[in-house]
Parts: sequence; C-alpha cells; structure tokens
Amino acid sequence: MAGRIVIVGLGPAGPEFLTGEASAAIHRVPTKFLRTARHSAAAGVVGATAFDALYESGDTFEAVYRGIVDELIASASAGPDGREVLYAVPGSPMVAERTVEMLRKEAPLHGIELEIQPALSFVDLAWSRLGVDPLAEGVRIIDGHRFATQAAGDRGPLLVTQCHSRAVLSDMKLSVEGPPSGPVMVLQRLGLPDESVRAVAWADLDRAIEPDHLTSVYIPRLTAPVANELVRLDELMHRLRLACPWDREQTHASLAGFAIEEAHEVAEAIAELGADGAEPSGQAIDHFQDELGDLLLQVVFHACIGAENGWFTLADIAQSQHDKLVYRHPWVFPREGFDAKIETSADVVANWARAKRKPPTSAWP
Repeated sequence: MAGRIVIVGLGPAGPEFLTGEASAAIHRVPTKFLRTARHSAAAGVVGATAFDALYESGDTFEAVYRGIVDELIASASAGPDGREVLYAVPGSPMVAERTVEMLRKEAPLHGIELEIQPALSFVDLAWSRLGVDPLAEGVRIIDGHRFATQAAGDRGPLLVTQCHSRAVLSDMKLSVEGPPSGPVMVLQRLGLPDESVRAVAWADLDRAIEPDHLTSVYIPRLTAPVANELVRLDELMHRLRLACPWDREQTHASLAGFAIEEAHEVAEAIAELGADGAEPSGQAIDHFQDELGDLLLQVVFHACIGAENGWFTLADIAQSQHDKLVYRHPWVFPREGFDAKIETSADVVANWARAKRKPPTSAWP
C-alpha cells in the first residue's frame, strides 16, 4: 500500500459526542487534517491542518471537495512507502460527506488504504428531536446543494442537509413544483446550547431564519408535482405520434367525437359520486379520476397536433387559460378601473358575462 487515511467523525456537536476510537486515533496519528475548523469538537484535534481556506477560494463546493481529496491523497502518498494521515469530519463520515464519498472511490486507485470509523451523526439527534422513526417513515437524506436533482419527483419525507445559506434555501424553494402544504421543520445546531427546532412556512424558508453550517430542513411531504407530470404526459403523447400508427393518423377533426364522448363519461362518473355531501366510494373516486384523465388526454392530444402544425403548445394553452382566469377575476386580482362590488356567486356570474363580451388586452394583470 502507498499510505493510509484514517477517517473519523467528530460527532454532531461538542467533544462529548466523540467515540473512544476517534479520540484514540486523533492522539495516535501525527499528521492530521480537518475538513473544517468550524466545529465544536475541532479544537480537540490539536495540530491539525484545516481546509477552510479552500472554502474561501473555491468557486464551487465541488471544486473545494476536489481540492481536499487531492491534498489528502498527496499527503498519504508522501515518501517511498506513503504514510498514515488522519482526516476528521463533522458528524459521521458516512452521512452527507461528499469528500468521503470521493475518497472511497479514488483512494484505492492510488493504492491508499482507508479506515472509516463510525460516529454519531446529527441525523441521530434529528430523529430524536423530530420524534420520527426514519425507517418506518421512509425518510430520504439529501444534500441541499443537490436538492433539485436528488429530490426530483420525490414526495417525501426528506431530511435536507447542508442548508447553510439563504441561497441554498431559495434554490430549494424554486426547484419544487409541488411545495409542502404545511410547514417544514428547521433544525439548527443540534446538541449545542443554542439548539433550535422550529416550524417554518415553506414560503418563508429563505426569509424567516438565519441559516448557518449546522442547519437542516425536514420536509414531511411535498404535494403532487403537477408540472412534472404534465410534461411527462406531453412528452409521451409526442412519442406516440411518432411511434404508433393510429396516433400518427389522427387529426383535430378525427378526434372531435372523442372529446364529446369523454366529456359525457366524466359527467356520468360525477353522477356515480352521489349527492353533494354524501361520502363517495373509493371505486367511484377512482373512476372519476380515470375519466378526468381520459378527458385531459384529449386536450394533450390536440395540443400535440397543434404544436406539430406550429399553432400552439400545451404550455400556450395553459398560459392563455391562466391569463383569462386572472382577467375574469378582478375582485381577486385587482386592476385599475374595476370597482364593482362582488359579494355573491350571482355577482360573479354577472361580471363574468360582462368580461366575456370585452376581450382581454395585453395589459392583463
């Protein structure tokens, strides 16, 4: 072997969380490195070289991690037979540690032996504070920096780590198509005297808290990713138009009767739900959803043909309908010149009729 790297975890907070094995390795190995000195137990790793300067000079976190891994491998490879070095990381080496993930892949390629010692992670404290059994709930742990890709299509629950800045929290909000219907839990500095666990509304996530390097977010459940599912259906329809002879032959005219037929079947499914106020059966609800899907398919089918003709896309249809609804609800979306008093559904119907007679302009709100 051309050297050895001993990776130890410093635990989630102060030195009281260090394991005996970690303490022994820290005292035994003379060449020591810290991923960051910004940790309550870092002071116990006497004589260690911290990589905080890389965080200040690196353009991206991936570049920082690349620099850390390269320096560790170079240090362990020093001399004719290499040497033993210690690498201490916050929490547990096997939880949300990108550098350890990279070392596991690359160190063997350089003939370097790895010893990874287990440690208490902040997630162990998180489950206790949240009162959550991660196995029973099926919680996934993901990196805030990679939230857009790691959480794509996931409904939760999710524990998001590395939420150290408002920029990370803002990117998380922007990447979610179906935000949580209720608050999320923000966990900060677990195990320290100023520990904080509190509920925050999703809309306020990047405004209501002051994030730091010990901040995580627990998302119990995301709502259905509507936009993602519509895109998938639209893409599927375009593929069917290319690969299926029947779908390829259809035109707006040939599909006209299907739209009428599906609308009738939706009405029949509504009747099966029973009287207003009654509790419908699960079978009736499933049938209703299925028939709505068939009707939606007709819209998607026509949008696909329209896109092929260069007329419009599914996005154009959705946008025009959105803008039309905004225009026809000036009591919800106020605009200059509208002063009608809307208090009842009859008022709404009367105003709706007036709005339909007056086409919207480019100055819609």
